[in-house]
Amino acid sequence: MSGVFEVQHPLIACHLTRLRDKTTPPSEFRQLVHRLASLLAYEATKDLRSESVAVQTPLTMAEGHRLSQRIGLIPILRAGLGMVDPVLELIPTAEVWHLGLYRDEVTAQPVRYYSKLPPGRPVDVALILDPMLATGGSAVDALGTLAEWGVPHVKLLSLIGSEEGVKRVETEFPNSQIYVCQIDPDLNNRKFIVPGLGDAGDRIFNTIVHD
Repeated sequence: MSGVFEVQHPLIACHLTRLRDKTTPPSEFRQLVHRLASLLAYEATKDLRSESVAVQTPLTMAEGHRLSQRIGLIPILRAGLGMVDPVLELIPTAEVWHLGLYRDEVTAQPVRYYSKLPPGRPVDVALILDPMLATGGSAVDALGTLAEWGVPHVKLLSLIGSEEGVKRVETEFPNSQIYVCQIDPDLNNRKFIVPGLGDAGDRIFNTIVHD
């Protein structure tokens, strides 16, 4: 199943409002990213496969389930790191593989500086974690890298996306899935999402340079 899923939920709407607010301090911003990533991951993992398993309760045997696929979390450094822990709490058996990409401020193109995926044996499902889907450049680069690795199912999880970025990913990787809390209409001349929330990495790690 492919497609774009803009998750509608009152908790997401409320947390996202606080996330956008420029007066929200970094400590609260990180908590909001954590909550939103958890809610987004819950929706994005509804189609994961599981297998039956029997467990011994204090009283008797019970039938249950466990995941039957290898799941990989692929945070795009550095902002994607803010989404790893909440998703890992939901899927503690997931593997975490990092991709380092930054945007050239002149060309707005992604520049890869780190990639260390293991040779062979790709995961069954990869969740790319990146709070912002702006131009789509980093997402497309990451999707291409995972395609080369041989991952059959890839999902992109972003807190906010732009219409331009979503359309680019849909066009270049039509079989991927995009899960996003909200899609904003525009990019400004610096390729920042509008209204957006500013630079997610700076706000997560409290590295905003004040004049």
